Amino acid sequence: MRLSQMLFVTLREDPAEAEIPSHKLLLRAGYIRRIGSGIYAYLPLMWRVLQKVSQIVREEMNATLAQECLLPQLQPSELWRESGRWDTYTQAEGIMFALTDRQERELGLGPTHEEVITTIAKEMIRSYRQLPLHLYQIQTKFRDEIRPRFGLMRGREFIMKDGYSFHADEESLKKTYQDMHQAYSNMLRRCGLSFRAVQADSGAIGGSGSQEFMVLAEAGEDEVLYTEDGQYAANVEKAVSLPADAETSIFTSYEKRETPGTDTIEKLCKFLKSSPTQVVKNVLYQAVYDNGMTVLVLVIIRADQEVNEVKLQNELTKLSANYGGKTLLLLTVPDAEAQQKWAAKSLPLGYIAPDIADDYIAEHKQVNSKFLRLVDKTVVDLKNFVTGSNESGYHVVGANWGEPLKLPEIVVDVRKARPGDRAMHNPDQTLQSARGIEVGHIFQLGIKYSKAMGATYTNEQGEEVPLVMGCYGVGVSRLAQSAVEQSYDKDGIIWPVAIAPYHVIISVPNVSDADQLQAAEQLYDQLNEAGIETLLDDRNERAGVKFKDADLIGIPYRIVTGKSLKSGKVEVVERANHKAHEIALDEVVATLKQWIDAEKQK
Repeated sequence: MRLSQMLFVTLREDPAEAEIPSHKLLLRAGYIRRIGSGIYAYLPLMWRVLQKVSQIVREEMNATLAQECLLPQLQPSELWRESGRWDTYTQAEGIMFALTDRQERELGLGPTHEEVITTIAKEMIRSYRQLPLHLYQIQTKFRDEIRPRFGLMRGREFIMKDGYSFHADEESLKKTYQDMHQAYSNMLRRCGLSFRAVQADSGAIGGSGSQEFMVLAEAGEDEVLYTEDGQYAANVEKAVSLPADAETSIFTSYEKRETPGTDTIEKLCKFLKSSPTQVVKNVLYQAVYDNGMTVLVLVIIRADQEVNEVKLQNELTKLSANYGGKTLLLLTVPDAEAQQKWAAKSLPLGYIAPDIADDYIAEHKQVNSKFLRLVDKTVVDLKNFVTGSNESGYHVVGANWGEPLKLPEIVVDVRKARPGDRAMHNPDQTLQSARGIEVGHIFQLGIKYSKAMGATYTNEQGEEVPLVMGCYGVGVSRLAQSAVEQSYDKDGIIWPVAIAPYHVIISVPNVSDADQLQAAEQLYDQLNEAGIETLLDDRNERAGVKFKDADLIGIPYRIVTGKSLKSGKVEVVERANHKAHEIALDEVVATLKQWIDAEKQK
């Protein structure tokens, strides 16, 4: 392609709305253009990158015998109500664009396609002889992000590969799950990215187990915790670890003590000269279920630990049926205004005890009049600990579970794992932290959707049983931007060869010089004939402008038909390290082909 004929406009300054390097560079280099909040046009250079990423994804999926299809973006609400996710996606998480057509039918723009694919399977899969089956698509998805940011990283419209597999049993599912783990690893390696596969929370998709594929980058929104021995890696939302050992309590007998001005753990520990590992804190949350029921949740946890709200949401979701609901819509720490709506009397905030009486809650048909008490594992074995007394300005010390404090029945793990914690699999290993960008996620769904939507098959015994399902997603547009976030310098983008829009750019310093232009034209034809995708910068611009643009757009190799022509050579510059080589004209094609092939094989 000749640059003089391309829609090609670069910017010298960072756009005001761009926050992270990759977003700034893609806008400055003319790869994308903002059309609205979280909505971007993919311009010619970017579209070539996306096509290359898509092709790598497609090749790896096809190699596993998955079959490509295309599913509708508009999805009837009935399908989502059948699975029980309509309220979750339109109210709780609020990420689905929902609309009503002229006949008053509710529709959603698909952020994902479990319901659609399960409906297809329900209607078309009849027998175990048709299994296993794996279908995938590459298409545009939609999410109504509260705060679209970071360009293609968190947009409201994005390109994604999503695949769904159907099986007769868990063993077959696990085999495909492992195949997808390998396929996704291959995709990311072929795209030239440094990544880590980590255990993950299944979120609104659900299922028994899942893994995220994280591209490692400082600007990553996700925190990954891992061990140096390579045996453990997990998203911080999912991570588990061993907390620090609790110190021996300085108290030996139970008593109530006046502790004025100690409404925070820091103040309390300073006043009592006690370790936070011997303090039990009681954190109040408000959970709202899809039937409107509000439940007040008291999380009882060791004071040196933080509550992992994703783990807490998961525990509360499991308890939905206890309150007549199907799903958790909202989880918050209630502010003063919220408390007034359900409180029968003022709470002793900062001094709440695990046994706070239920009569603090006023009777109301939409409010459960009892506290739901969840006790974290970190406090179960504490001896002679400190906690609130249910009276402002007072705590109890030397407390133990039994009398007068009863250990709540529901014991959970809702603590947040942190860097420096000891690993569960080997206490000699400590958790390390890295930032990552999630570009892929694979799930073992089991029968969650097939059971809810009646998608069954007839097994060898003639019984009708639910299909076992898996789900596998790759963010194509997000992956492309994550490559930039992982590899750039002060001059611009550094594309991996495999997904660069072009392999080579030929910069003609002076298009008025016939020799320079002729050599460039000759190389341009030869390189393209050899299958080396080449841009020719034949614009009537200063050499400095061309060189800056070549660096900015990140083409892996730049050929300069300049002064070296007098000795029958051209300068070839490697974008990754700015290393320059003088190469004879008749050796350029063979040399570049060798370099490009070597890069693709890495």
